[in-house]
Amino acid sequence: MKVLIKNGRVVDPASGRDERGDIAIAAGRIVAIGRVAADFTPNRTLDASGLVVAPGLVDLAARLREPGHEHEGMLESEMAAAMAGGVTSLVCPPDTDPPLDEPGLVEMLKFRARNLNQARLYPLGALTRELKGEALTEMAELTEAGCVGFSQAEASVRDTLVLQRALAYASTFGYAVWLRPNDPWLGNGVAAKGPLATRMGLSGVPAIAETIALATLFELMRDTKARVHLCRLSSAAGVALVRAAKAEGLPVSCDVSVNNLHLIDVDIGYFNAAMRVTPPLRQQRDRDALRAALADGTIDALVSDHTPVDEDAKNLPFAEAEPGATGLELLLSLALKWGADSGLSLAQTLATVTQRPVAVLGESLGSLGSSTGRLVEGGVADLCLFDPAAHWTVTPAALRSQGKHTPFAGYELPGRVIATLVGGHVAYEAQRG
Repeated sequence: MKVLIKNGRVVDPASGRDERGDIAIAAGRIVAIGRVAADFTPNRTLDASGLVVAPGLVDLAARLREPGHEHEGMLESEMAAAMAGGVTSLVCPPDTDPPLDEPGLVEMLKFRARNLNQARLYPLGALTRELKGEALTEMAELTEAGCVGFSQAEASVRDTLVLQRALAYASTFGYAVWLRPNDPWLGNGVAAKGPLATRMGLSGVPAIAETIALATLFELMRDTKARVHLCRLSSAAGVALVRAAKAEGLPVSCDVSVNNLHLIDVDIGYFNAAMRVTPPLRQQRDRDALRAALADGTIDALVSDHTPVDEDAKNLPFAEAEPGATGLELLLSLALKWGADSGLSLAQTLATVTQRPVAVLGESLGSLGSSTGRLVEGGVADLCLFDPAAHWTVTPAALRSQGKHTPFAGYELPGRVIATLVGGHVAYEAQRG
């Protein structure tokens, strides 16, 4: 299959390319960028006039809800949501049911994803069996099955000795450990600790739940030399600790969710359960620190933290509602909104959802690593075409995800995905106008 994309604005943050030009694709690879040979005969031509042609987005946190939570999302629906959002590669946490702690489960999930011929799936394996924080999983076997790292998702390893052993083992074999910094004893509330939570009678999660966990992790990293990715940083104090750890040279990276990048605790309003997310929405000073840290590179990547939740679990009193929100289809637009608010160039903005997440994944991407998240001749043809001038209103019922709950319902957002290509295959196409 040969595809020609004509007249687009080609933006590749990895190379600094930002120019008008054409892209020729053959056999799933980019064969030319800019000038295309006159004898190139495409089977299909896409007119990208007025559109940005960018690398496909890479999302480091997207729950697909299979296996075990099919009532909240299925692989077909969530992959369709990824395509509509321009996301061509995604990492899924291991908190399925059963958890991804056996090679057979990982292989089955990857097989199902491959057969859909949509987004590329990179699973995280469970760090401990059944995510109980007790016995370590067979990390070598899980890596062979396709895991790109090891995580506890929302479950904590309460025993520091077990965590030390896990990090030491991972370090020995070069595996990355992905953890959300949250002290299990302090982090059980439903809203960020502060005046608003007190007035509303909601149990609070203090910022020290994050910083205590970070301090422990950094000490263990110094001891074990393990490489750790911190999932969904949420506080200004946490940002300061990560900045110091990076300055020290610790092998640490981190991400932030679109929810914490844009929203604060007062957005909960009158107990709006759509705002019940993890980590909880914090105060404005925390949000501002997260936005600045993403811009200056202290935070490596922006993630959707896509977590579909069904009606029965969400339509409950705030404290009882299941945390989570759909986000795959909003990732690009919320990145563009943050970039515009921060005065960043389009390339700088797109880097947080393309080039920089790929750097986090590193060698775990295998043969695709050299071209995922970038546009390069000879590289894999994973692309996102979007209209930067278009604005759209977030209408939950219109989302392709099976989960219809989002804290951004009713928001008018910039940037509309027009087409998504994975391996040169047009996996999604929207009507223009």
